[in-house]
Amino acid sequence: MSLLRPLVPLIERAVLGLDRALSRALQPRRARGLLSLLCYCGWGTPSRIELTGRVVLPRTLHPAANADPRWRNFANIVRRLLSREIGGVAVHGVLNGVQAEATSDSDGFFTLCFQPTEPLASGWHDAQLTIPGRERTSHARVQVVDDQRCAYGLISDLDDTVIRSDVTSVGRMLFTVLTGNARTRSPFPGVGSLYRALARHHPSASSAQPTKVADEHGPGESGPGENEVGPHPKGRGRNPVFYVSSSPWNFFDLLWQFLEYRRIPLGPLFLRNWGADLLTGHGSYKHATIERIFKAYPRLPFVLVGDSGESDAEIYAEVARRFPGRVLGIYIRDVNEGKGDGRVLKLREDMARIGVDMVLARDSFAAAAHAMALGLITPGELRSVAQSVERSLHLPLLPF
Repeated sequence: MSLLRPLVPLIERAVLGLDRALSRALQPRRARGLLSLLCYCGWGTPSRIELTGRVVLPRTLHPAANADPRWRNFANIVRRLLSREIGGVAVHGVLNGVQAEATSDSDGFFTLCFQPTEPLASGWHDAQLTIPGRERTSHARVQVVDDQRCAYGLISDLDDTVIRSDVTSVGRMLFTVLTGNARTRSPFPGVGSLYRALARHHPSASSAQPTKVADEHGPGESGPGENEVGPHPKGRGRNPVFYVSSSPWNFFDLLWQFLEYRRIPLGPLFLRNWGADLLTGHGSYKHATIERIFKAYPRLPFVLVGDSGESDAEIYAEVARRFPGRVLGIYIRDVNEGKGDGRVLKLREDMARIGVDMVLARDSFAAAAHAMALGLITPGELRSVAQSVERSLHLPLLPF
C-alpha cells in the first residue's frame, strides 16, 4: 500500500473525471424518468436545521431478514453502491411549516437549510420532501437539539466501535460488510445499554433508577419515536447522539436500520461521499465534521467514543486540545488485542495533562465503569451494561 500511496491522487482525479464525464452524458436522460429521494437524518438547533439527501433513480432492495443468504445481502450491497444519481433537480422541503429549497449537485446530493422564525422545540421532528411537479412525498427524521436543555452530547464512530466491521483486516472487513445486512451485522456486547445510559442520564438525576429496556442483541418493545431511552428529568432533554463514520452515504439505510433493530440510540449520521476520496483516509474529514458539531452547540460538552483500529484517538485528542473544557471523556475500544496500543497510551498521558481522561477500554463495561465514576451514568445503568456484556460473553463481571 505504501508503494501505491503516491498514485492515489492521480487515480482519484482520473476516476472522478471519468465519473463526471459519464454523469454529464447520462443525467439529462435519467432526469426524465422516475426519480427517488433518499432522505438522511436532519440535524441542527432550534433556529437552524440542515437536512441532506440524494436524488437517484429508483432501486429495488429486499427487506433485510435474519435468514437472508449471503448472496442476497451481497446483491443489495451492490445495488446500494451502484446508485444512479441525478444532478440539477430542484427539491422542496417543509419542516413544521418552514419551507426550504435546494438543487442536487452532480453527485445527486442536496442540503436543505431551514431557518424558522420561531424556535423549534428540542427533540425529533418529521420533514416532508418533494420534487416540484412530481406527486410523491418523502419523509425524513430531524433531530433538533437545544444545548441549554442537555447535559452533554455523545459523538461516536460506527465501524468497530458500535458495529463489528473488522477494519483492521481488509479481507475480513470486506466479507463482513459485503455479505451482511442490518439484521445479521453484530453490535459489540453492551454498546446499546451503554449508549442508552449516556443518552438518558443527567447529573441532576443521579439517584434515578434506569428504565428497563430491550437488549441490543435482539428485537424488543419500544415506545413511539424513542426506541432507546426512558424518562428524562423534568425540564431536561435527551442527550443527543451523533455518529461520524467513514462509511459511504450509500450505506445510510443499512446503518440506520441496524441502529433501530439493535435498540441503539438514534441520531444524525455523518457519512462520506462514495468515490476515490475514500482511499485517502478519514482523518481530515472526521476532524472537520466533529468541529462542525462542536461549533453548532457552543454550550454543550461532549463524550467521544471510537476504536484503536484507525486514528480515532489522535483525532479526538486534537479536538480536546482545540476545544478546552468541552470534552468530558474519551473512550477508545481496543480492537487490536493489545497490539500497537502504545500510541493510545502516549496520547492518554498527553490528555491527562489537560484534564481529559482517555480510556482504552477492552469492552463496553470498562467504559461504563469509568463513565459512572465521572457521574455520567448511574450505578443501576452500569449494572445494565454489565448484564448485557455477561449475556453475550458468558462471563461474570459483577459479584452482585
